[in-house]
Amino acid sequence: MGTRALGRGFGWLWAAYSVSTFGTWLAFNAFPLIAVLVLQAGAAAVSLLAAAGQAVGAAVAVPLGSWVEFRRKRAVMVGMDLTRFAALLSVPAAFAIGLLTFAHLLVVSVVVAAADIVFRAAAGACVKSLVGPEDLLVANSRFETTTWLATAVGPPIGTAAIGFLGPVVTVVADAVSYLFSAFGIRAIGRAEPAPAPRSAESAGVLEGWRYLRASPELRPLLVNTVLVNGLIMATAPLLTVMMLVDLGFEPWQYGLVFTLPCLGGLIGARVVGRLVERFGQREVLLAAGVLRVCWPVGLAFVGPGLAGLLLVVVVEFGLIACVGVFTPLAATYRLRRIPADRVTRALAAWSVTTKAGTAALTALWGVLAGVTGPRVAIAVAGVLLLATPLLFLGWETAPDPISARAGNDIPQ
Repeated sequence: MGTRALGRGFGWLWAAYSVSTFGTWLAFNAFPLIAVLVLQAGAAAVSLLAAAGQAVGAAVAVPLGSWVEFRRKRAVMVGMDLTRFAALLSVPAAFAIGLLTFAHLLVVSVVVAAADIVFRAAAGACVKSLVGPEDLLVANSRFETTTWLATAVGPPIGTAAIGFLGPVVTVVADAVSYLFSAFGIRAIGRAEPAPAPRSAESAGVLEGWRYLRASPELRPLLVNTVLVNGLIMATAPLLTVMMLVDLGFEPWQYGLVFTLPCLGGLIGARVVGRLVERFGQREVLLAAGVLRVCWPVGLAFVGPGLAGLLLVVVVEFGLIACVGVFTPLAATYRLRRIPADRVTRALAAWSVTTKAGTAALTALWGVLAGVTGPRVAIAVAGVLLLATPLLFLGWETAPDPISARAGNDIPQ
């Protein structure tokens, strides 16, 4: 993506992010697929798997927030990569000897979710130490481009691999990707800033929550993010069950319809700089935030056959294109406004909140789907999403004098 150089350190970080992201999307929905195809789990159980892993993982991550604050962030990131590597590798090992259970998947989900929260909190501080404020939008747009490229390529390859080699092969690839990510982070080499000194006032994630709650700029953004992400993710396992069980689609078809829409994410991540330059940061952030919630309700009307597959493609393309604009811009807005000495605890609080919110909504929608069926539950989530832009009413953002310059710097 583009030719603007952000330094050797960022190059290694981007490489580490790329390999782990490709591994994750190669194993797209691996756990729900294993639960459905191997353990014969239903909609409620699949929702429980997604919800419990995130909820308990978020709870485990809370005390780790203060622990991360006073340690070098790259060492923490390497440790979390190795933790995810070991946890994920236990799944194919248990499957190979016939001991894989639903409880095992739950435990691994918890470990991976907790490690992910801790990693992201440390990674935010790492990014901010490697690139200047004027380059944050460039860096975040590259991460977003990588995400959607991996999302486009990973699922079809992963589902094909599952069809030929078995249901857990992509979990192995995901595990190995975290090992390579750890090597990449270790290779950054550049001297890392010393961690913040421990003090009696430092309260880790709790202090991060207090900071976010007191911020009139970040609080509405956090609440909106929690609800939107939670409602979208709550319907993901329900869509899996509806397409694979109720509508009879094959796993390769299920994976394929999430490939073409990823082009929307690539487009969004590439044009975000131009949009900011032309219309302004606040205007683009609000517009993308509103537009991204207009699409998911369409998933309630998915039917069998080619028409159903095309509807999923259209809905996901629109959703992902808007997300491709919103996500790097929101991440940049957040990083620019959190002081360097609060980044880790604030991002940990942000991740814990979004994970816990997603877990709660996923569990609730699993219960709702058990009563009404997946289609009705997906429709209810879609309607509620349409109301979430109301959270931005009266939202005021602080002037960002470097946003236009950063927009000009985005490689096109």
